[in-house]
Amino acid sequence: MTARILITLVAALALLPGAASSTPAEPLLDPALDAVLASFDKDEHPDLKGVVVMRDGHIAAERYFNGDTAETLHDIRSAGKSITSLLMGIAIDRGRVGGVDDPVARYWPQAKGSAIGDVPLRDVLTMRSGLAAFDEDPASPGNEDKMDEAADPLAFVLSVPRADQPSTRYRYNSVTAYVAGVVVAKATGGTLADFARVNLFGPLGITRWQWSADAAGYTKGQGNLSLTTRSLAAIGEMVREGGRYRGRRIVSANWLRQALAPKVAIAASDPFADGYGYFWYAKTQQVGGKAIPVSFASGNGGNKIYVVPSRHLVVAITSSAYGHGYGQRRSETILKTILAQESPRRAADR
Repeated sequence: MTARILITLVAALALLPGAASSTPAEPLLDPALDAVLASFDKDEHPDLKGVVVMRDGHIAAERYFNGDTAETLHDIRSAGKSITSLLMGIAIDRGRVGGVDDPVARYWPQAKGSAIGDVPLRDVLTMRSGLAAFDEDPASPGNEDKMDEAADPLAFVLSVPRADQPSTRYRYNSVTAYVAGVVVAKATGGTLADFARVNLFGPLGITRWQWSADAAGYTKGQGNLSLTTRSLAAIGEMVREGGRYRGRRIVSANWLRQALAPKVAIAASDPFADGYGYFWYAKTQQVGGKAIPVSFASGNGGNKIYVVPSRHLVVAITSSAYGHGYGQRRSETILKTILAQESPRRAADR
């Protein structure tokens, strides 16, 4: 690992051999969807940044707002946790990590004896580690702001006490996503960002991205990843296709089934989701009298990758409404407006 300085890892500008551009297949633009996106030009808040809608692997609509363009990198905040989940799956696929039943200390020996050491990875990935870590409570010992301020983030994580038995309670926090990233890094012998470059971003043709590291030199698996809106859409399309992108296998379909399947019911604490899988959310949207299952990545401010298999759709949204509840509401409104527009189209196709 590098010296204890904050570093930003930036991808190489050249594609890996055989990789395709992250720009999806030739656009098949839909004027009706374009009009839907144009209606958000009038949004009262000047922090919506971009929306890309993909249908069957083609861009059906794309629009940028408030000075952003297709080339703008955007901090997707906690939606980066879902990317860490994909990387965990790839590490398992490649035999670097044995499986989700393995305890953290198998890959991070220094964690043995700490509250996180004997926690199975499945409980790390579902926010049920039992740690006294809750990002909505500033007084929580494992609150994300305290970890960010720590001179030694690894020591900080190992000092966080246990509040509950693992697997018994869902508590949203960034510490466990950071732990997942550390596990992948230690299991693969490099940084999480390097593993992403070779095994995820490169194969998807994503050449422009930034992923910050902490004072210990570890990539922040909990977030601080910047991507373009199109790159978010490409990731969503790969997920929609069961782990393939333009015919190339990126992550196993088995991992995606596990990661997207809700393991914890969270509707009582989260108005925008019904369930939580391995750092991925799930919600059944009611649109036009139809129940439409949606899997999604979500970050502060309204950053989203919505995957809607029943409609052959991916909706990627970037937004910088950080710390404002309207950002999440607006993104859900954009999704539901798109789904409502798609319903008459599907009826006409039948």
